[in-house]
Amino acid sequence: MKSNLSIQYTLRQVPPHIDRSLRQKSKQAGLSLNETAIDVLSKGLGLGDERPRFHDLDVLAGTWVEDAGFDTAVAAQDQVDPELWK
Repeated sequence: MKSNLSIQYTLRQVPPHIDRSLRQKSKQAGLSLNETAIDVLSKGLGLGDERPRFHDLDVLAGTWVEDAGFDTAVAAQDQVDPELWK
């Protein structure tokens, strides 16, 4: 038995926007749809060379460091200009 077996998948009910994006990415990269799908799955699972791109700021939660220089630099933004509120 070979140790380097590949497994075949059949995906159903792929949403049209995912199909369009996958086909576009495939065309741009000059790869087959199958190669592109495997690449995208690999990267999405964190198994590829490229880390998955996240669209949130969770990585920053709990990392705030007090900095007096920063506080001084933005202090002017805390001032209300009475002339603008007339």
